[in-house]
Amino acid sequence: MRKIFILLYFCLIAGIIAAQNLRSPNGDLEMNFFVDQQGTPVYTLKYNGKTVINPSKLGLELIGSDKVEFGSEINRKKDPKTSLYDGFNVAEVQYSSFDEIWEPVWGETKEIRNRYNEMAVTLNQKDTDRDMVIRFRLFDDGLGFRYEFPQQKNLVYFVVKEELTQFAMTGDHTAYWIPGDYDTQEYDYNISKLSEIRGLNEGGRQGNLSQTGFSDTGVQTALQMKTAEGIYINLHEAALINYGAMHLNLDDHDFIFQSWITPDANGAKGYLQTPCTIPWRTIIVSDDARDILASNITLNLNEPSKIDDTSWIKPMKYVGVWWEMITGKSDWSYTHDLPSIQIGVTDYSTVKPHGRHGATTANVKRYIDFAAKHGMDGVLVEGWNIGWEDWFGNSKDFVFDFQTPYPDFDMEEIHRYAKNKNVAMIMHHETSSSVRNYERHLDKAYQLMNRYDYPAVKSGYVGDIIPRGENHYSQWINNHYQYAIEKAAEYKIMVNAHEAVRPTGISRTWPNLIANESARGTEYQAFGGSKPSHVTVLPFTRLIGGPMDYTPGIFEMDISKINPNNQSHCNSTIANQLALYVTMSSPLQMAADLPENYERFPDAFQFIKDVALDWDESLYLEAEPGAYITVARKEKGTNNWFVGNTTGNSKFTSKISFDFLDPGKQYIATIYADAKDANYKTNPQAYTIRKVVVTDKSELRQQTVAGGGFAISLFPVKDKVQVKGLKKL
Repeated sequence: MRKIFILLYFCLIAGIIAAQNLRSPNGDLEMNFFVDQQGTPVYTLKYNGKTVINPSKLGLELIGSDKVEFGSEINRKKDPKTSLYDGFNVAEVQYSSFDEIWEPVWGETKEIRNRYNEMAVTLNQKDTDRDMVIRFRLFDDGLGFRYEFPQQKNLVYFVVKEELTQFAMTGDHTAYWIPGDYDTQEYDYNISKLSEIRGLNEGGRQGNLSQTGFSDTGVQTALQMKTAEGIYINLHEAALINYGAMHLNLDDHDFIFQSWITPDANGAKGYLQTPCTIPWRTIIVSDDARDILASNITLNLNEPSKIDDTSWIKPMKYVGVWWEMITGKSDWSYTHDLPSIQIGVTDYSTVKPHGRHGATTANVKRYIDFAAKHGMDGVLVEGWNIGWEDWFGNSKDFVFDFQTPYPDFDMEEIHRYAKNKNVAMIMHHETSSSVRNYERHLDKAYQLMNRYDYPAVKSGYVGDIIPRGENHYSQWINNHYQYAIEKAAEYKIMVNAHEAVRPTGISRTWPNLIANESARGTEYQAFGGSKPSHVTVLPFTRLIGGPMDYTPGIFEMDISKINPNNQSHCNSTIANQLALYVTMSSPLQMAADLPENYERFPDAFQFIKDVALDWDESLYLEAEPGAYITVARKEKGTNNWFVGNTTGNSKFTSKISFDFLDPGKQYIATIYADAKDANYKTNPQAYTIRKVVVTDKSELRQQTVAGGGFAISLFPVKDKVQVKGLKKL
C-alpha cells in the first residue's frame, strides 16, 4: 500500500451552524448536511451543479429494550426512548482528506486509488444524552456514508426496528431492478420507470425455492438508475458486517427510497453493542455509464486485507460435474430406494444405484482428463457426498456430514488421479440452508479438503434457512457467511458462496472470498431461460459489490439436446458466451458446458482457454445498461489484452479504438463474432473467427445481434513470421 497523503483538520461546532458542505476532490460532487427543525439529520447531493439526491432524512428507530437488573429479585424496566432520528444537535464536525494507492490480491486492476474528502458529524440527542456519528466520504465518483455509535453511558445495547435512511430521487427515473426479497436474488432484471415498479413487482418474482417479498415497491441493491438528463445513479452498500442486508422501499408518490433492512425471525433488523458501526450506504454518480462500471467505491470503503500471506489465493479456471445435473441429464443422488436418509445410519451398500448419478469416479476422471488436456486449473464435483436423496424441502437439520462419499466416488483415487494430471479438485458443500449443521461440521469439512488438497469450496444455501424463521440476508445468517469465510482462511481455502448475501466489497478484507453467485446465473438458462439483456445489467448491479461465479461458456443452447425432457433454451449466442469471460470479470471462471459440446467447437473454445483471470488494467470502452457493454482488459503480468462485448435485446454496432495498446507494437487480434445470420433463438451457434494485425492506431467496427456480442484476444507479435498472410486492421 502506498499512501500519497493524509490531511486532517478539525472544526468544533457548538450545534449552532445550520449546514455543512463537502466537495469531492475533483469538485464534481457536492454534499450538503444539516439538521432540520425537528432535529433530524438531512443530506443532499449534487453532481456538476445538478441535484441528484433531494433532501433526504437519516436516522434509526429502535425497539424499546428491557433493562434487566439482578438483585434480591429480577426487575425489568422498559426503555421507551426509541428514536435515533430526531432531537439532535450538531456537537462536532471533523473534516479530513485521504489519498492512497493500494494493490488488491486479484481483481480488475493492479492498483486502486482510494481518494476522498471526509466529514464526520457528531450528533447529540439532548433529551437522552446519546451520541451518533454520521461519517460521509465523498469520492470523485460518488458518496459513501455510515452511522457510527461510540462507547457511551446511555447507549450500550440496542435493537434496530427500522433504519430510516432516505435516498430522495429528483424524478421518475428509469430503473434497472429486481423485486426486494429477503431470501433470493435470482430474478431477471426489469427495466422501467420508478412509477412502474408497483405494477411490475409481483410479475417480476419468478419462482424460487426460497423467497420472501416485503413490498410492492421494494427493490434490491445494487440499484441502477438513469435520469431523463442522462445522469446515472447507483445505490448500494459496502462492508456488510454484523447487520441485515439493505433493500430499498420506494415511496412512488414522492420517489423517495428508504433503506429496508432484512429482519431476523423476531422482526428485528439488527442487534448492536457500542462501540459499533452500520455498513456504508453508497451512491455512485456519473453522466457516463462507463464510470459506474469502473468505480471502486465499494472496495475502498472496506478495510485492507486481514490475511497477511495471500500467496495461496490464486484465480482458477475450472470445469465441473454440474451442468449435467442442472439440465437433468444426471442426478446428484445415488439411489431411488430410500425415501429418507439418516446420516451415519443409512447403509448405502444395501441399496440399488439408480444409474443416473453424475459424481462417479469414472465420470469425474473424464472431466479431469478434459481439464488436463486443455490447461484448466480445476474440476468441481457436485453430488459426491451422501444425503442427496432427501436433501431439499424437508426442513432437515442433519442433512449432510460433508465427509462421507457415495460408494461410487473414490476420494483417494480421484485425489491420486487429479494430482498426477496437475488438476486441482474443487469441493462442493451444499448446506440445504441448514446453517447450524454446516457450522457443526465446518472444521472437519475444511480439514478433509486440506487432506485431499482441495484449494477452493463452492458452498450453497438452497431452500429455507434453518434456524427456521431466519432469512438468507438477516444479521445472524450474514454473520454465518462471514464466519465461514474467516474459518476457511484459517485452512487456506478459497470460498465461492452460492445463494449467500450479495457481495459488498468484503473481498478486499478477505480476498479468499474468491467469488459469489448471489444473482440469477447461467443455471436459469436451463430453468426456462433469462432475458438477453440480463448480462448487460448485471455488471451495473450485482457486480458493483464483487465478482460473480456466473458460470458462462454454454455452447449448446437447446437444452433438450442434453436432456429431451427439458425444453429450456439459453438466450445467447456462442460469441456472447465467450464475451462473458471479459465483461463478467471474476478470478473464478467456469467453463460450464459439457466437454463433448466444447469438442464440437474447438476453435471457439480456444478463447476460453486463452482468456485471462486476473488483470493489470481494465478499460470500459462502451456501456449502456440493458443494451451493451464493451470492455478491454490487460492480463496481469503480461502484454496480452482481451476485449469482450455483450449485447442486450437489440442488435448493436460497436465502434472501438485500440489506442490502449502499446505504441509502435503489433498485435495479432483473433476476433470471435456473431455471424451475419446469427440469432440467439434460432441460430445461436453461428459465429465467425478471423485473425488480423492491429496497432494502437487501429479501429474496429463490429456488428452484433440481439443476445450476441464478440470477443477478441490480442497477443503481441514476437516474430514477423507470425503476421505473414494476415491483413492489417
